[in-house]
Amino acid sequence: MEHGILSLLPPILALVMVIVTKRVLFSLGVGIVVGALMINQTEELFINQALSQVGTIVTNIFYVDGGINTWEFYIILFLLILGMIASLISISGGSRAFGEWALTKFKTRISVQIASAVLGLLIFIDDYFNSLTVGNVSRPLTDRHRISRAKLAYIVDSTSAPICVISPVSSWGASIITIIAGIFATHNFTEYGSLQAFLLMGPMNFYAVFTILLVFAVAYFKLDFGPMRVHENRALSTGEVVDKTKGPIPGDSNLDKNDKEGYVGNLLWPIAALIMSTSIFMVITGIEGTEGSATLLKVFENTDVAASLLYGGLVSLVITIVIVLVRSLSVRDMGIGLWAGIKSMLPAIYILIFAWTIIEIIGELGTGQFLAGIVDEHVSLALLPALLFVLAGVMAFSTGTSWGTFGIMLPIAGDIAAATDMSLMLPVLAAVLAGAIFGDHCSPISDTTILSSTGAGSHHIDHVLTQLPYALITGAISILAFLALGVTGSLWLGLLVGGILFTLTVFLLRIITLRLSV
Repeated sequence: MEHGILSLLPPILALVMVIVTKRVLFSLGVGIVVGALMINQTEELFINQALSQVGTIVTNIFYVDGGINTWEFYIILFLLILGMIASLISISGGSRAFGEWALTKFKTRISVQIASAVLGLLIFIDDYFNSLTVGNVSRPLTDRHRISRAKLAYIVDSTSAPICVISPVSSWGASIITIIAGIFATHNFTEYGSLQAFLLMGPMNFYAVFTILLVFAVAYFKLDFGPMRVHENRALSTGEVVDKTKGPIPGDSNLDKNDKEGYVGNLLWPIAALIMSTSIFMVITGIEGTEGSATLLKVFENTDVAASLLYGGLVSLVITIVIVLVRSLSVRDMGIGLWAGIKSMLPAIYILIFAWTIIEIIGELGTGQFLAGIVDEHVSLALLPALLFVLAGVMAFSTGTSWGTFGIMLPIAGDIAAATDMSLMLPVLAAVLAGAIFGDHCSPISDTTILSSTGAGSHHIDHVLTQLPYALITGAISILAFLALGVTGSLWLGLLVGGILFTLTVFLLRIITLRLSV
């Protein structure tokens, strides 16, 4: 049955409860149950049917179509492996050694934050890989400089998806280019090739551009306000980089204070092995999935990200075990470390399972289709880029998936441009990409938001609430920049408007934060 505007009830209910109660699993669970009851309300024994549907969705996370689910289940396995690697590095003294070494290279809080952001931009192959790797590598250093885990999660989240969505050599870029190629073929749009169009759309993705710039501005000018300021002040004054009163910390093995003398290589070699092996497997799986000549674009289009992460993680885990055994870590201590690593990832895995479940429920309710149907072809053409940015943002926020938003909204945006003005093709497609990332950043049920908090070792709700003000500010700047682009048709004027607003915003935030410091 058609649920219309009521299809927004489960996601909005879950989101409001998350913010009010601070209990993520309970809130998501309520949204799941309400959504399942809505879907099955016309069935006999609808309560049993609803519970059965939820059970089927959860089961499919692990086992589907007669075989292992090679996406969600592999991601869960990779999280467990990453937890074990991080725990072994910690218990062997690697995190401590790296922190002491890095203190001699990065001597200020500003330099540490900028270094973490640069690392986030360099690992542009995949956002999952980026979020987890950058968080784990940077955490020992940010902890030593009393930078809150919430601040690190913001840096990680705000550099991962934004760089992946504008990089053609990434799992995101390759998939988006493929979707664009299909849209162009459908509408006989031949002015640009799909790759060329994607590259031209990069500067039009105002949200990604200004989000990345804001990360560096926040680090350099110390623009900490709202909930972020609370976390930063606590970290600076007490040394507590995370609120330990809120229970277990995802990704934290609680072994970081191990007094064992370690080596920097205990951390660097496992991480290097993880990056290299995962990259190699992404190429291998991409070649295997490519029919005909395997160009670089086709390889990244067909790569199996989840499998590559799992295989790369296994290689890194084996190397980590060998290193810690050679460095005189006992088998008993290694066993303790492995189990501690598994336990450290369980909170994040629970949240992921609940998030994936409510995303399936939302899909069944037709929330995305309802939001997409709001688009009216008779809206002023000048408003289309800004309107599509907002709509894509609301959709990604409500559904927790930027990928699902891409799949629904990009073809719709292409249809609108083809039916009205072909010159708007690239601006409206860029607006959808930007809006999807914006909504994804704001949504507590987004998997990338969950993984960013996990990689940084932050409580999930802390990351959501501290990042939200920054995302909303960049979102507002992006809306006005898209309005300028839509009215004038000029990318440069759009960037100019956005750049002026960004500069003024940073200036005002600087004044506010300085006054708060007095």
